[in-house]
Amino acid sequence: MTIHFSGIAGAGMNPLARLLAAWGERVQGSDRSFDAGQNREIRAALEAAGIRLWPQDGRAITAELRQVVYSSAVEAETAELRAARALGIPCQPRPELLAELLNRAQPGVAVSGTSGKSSVVGMLAWILRCLGVPASVLGGAALAGEGTAGLLVVGPRAGPLIAEACESDGSLVGYHPAIGVVHNISRDHGELDDLQRQFAQFAAQCRTLLVNADCPLAGAACAGRPQLTYGAAAGANLLLEPISAGPQRARGVLSIDGRDLTLDLPVPGEHTLSNAAAALAVVHALALDVAAAAAALASWPGVARRFEIVALSEGGVRVIDDYAHNPAKIAAAVRAAQLASDRVLCLFQPHGYGPAKLLRPDLARLLPELLRPQDAWLYLPIYYAGGTVTRDISSADLARDSGVDAVADRREALGWVCARVQPGDTVLIMGARDPTLPEFARALAAAL
Repeated sequence: MTIHFSGIAGAGMNPLARLLAAWGERVQGSDRSFDAGQNREIRAALEAAGIRLWPQDGRAITAELRQVVYSSAVEAETAELRAARALGIPCQPRPELLAELLNRAQPGVAVSGTSGKSSVVGMLAWILRCLGVPASVLGGAALAGEGTAGLLVVGPRAGPLIAEACESDGSLVGYHPAIGVVHNISRDHGELDDLQRQFAQFAAQCRTLLVNADCPLAGAACAGRPQLTYGAAAGANLLLEPISAGPQRARGVLSIDGRDLTLDLPVPGEHTLSNAAAALAVVHALALDVAAAAAALASWPGVARRFEIVALSEGGVRVIDDYAHNPAKIAAAVRAAQLASDRVLCLFQPHGYGPAKLLRPDLARLLPELLRPQDAWLYLPIYYAGGTVTRDISSADLARDSGVDAVADRREALGWVCARVQPGDTVLIMGARDPTLPEFARALAAAL
């Protein structure tokens, strides 16, 4: 029988659908972005995997389906979910299915944290490829240069499975992995008290627990649990000594079991060193060759939309595309950009009306602290994915909080950049969820 994925174009949905198809399951799916003619590359990847795609109008839901897997971005009252309930077809959210697969894997590795998951998992995918280790890897961002359809490495069904475990919808508590990572905790998708409780329960369910010693909130959530720590904080089991955060590469030394391993990473930023320490902690927990893994990271290509350099003009203007969407991620991306540029022009698109309201106070506090006098900030219109969400806040509201600029559309944004950009500047485009942001970044680069 067939599994139907409702919202199959999502960053977490399409790699999982393709993995199950590769493992021999019959898979089909639908997505309203396909109905609108968007996400052509993702559509092509799914069809190449033998997955039949339907309009998202309910006609794909028949009694022949074994189950419907739905994205957390899909409302409960879509035509497909109503039809599935009427036919008595089991409906399961994607994170729940992923947790089931990961909990059964030998071993399963769940990488959690409010920032850095995709980069850590991308590093692990690259390391396993370089070391020739057969494993399956699922992530929300493909390795740079390998498309936009998410990260998928297909290994044997009975082998290791490594995946991002997200806290955004409360599903983190469903994971009981052999190896679990708590990389960091910051305000995103919910209030800190709720996030702390969720991460604490996740930590209690990990057979081997890896914790970032540099994040006090992560340490508090995992307090009292047997754990292996990594980071630059004194006393970390895997001690990181940062040497340089940039401007072009991040360098450091990681001490593991009495050995000092050189880290030389092609992406700048202190957060890149932290992500590498987390990836190597997983390699250590898997009893793989950590020295070879550290060497492999010197050629890691990065992951799509994570400080991805889209263009470098003859005048020295860099255009960078980044998925940053909460204050911690924004700060990491901007600081990395500032390392190599005397001036950064920041364009940020909030990834939804709910997140914009939740993060509004934090953004108002962050921008005056983060931006240098010569830097500039522009709010793009808030991303609207469709559905019934209440649109009761605007980017203009956010801009007034910090005395920065906002525009009504991307044409106006292009004019804003062209009127300000100078040789040597970095133009940093940030935002999540919107599949057209990479296209905008490239169009802006072409215009410059």
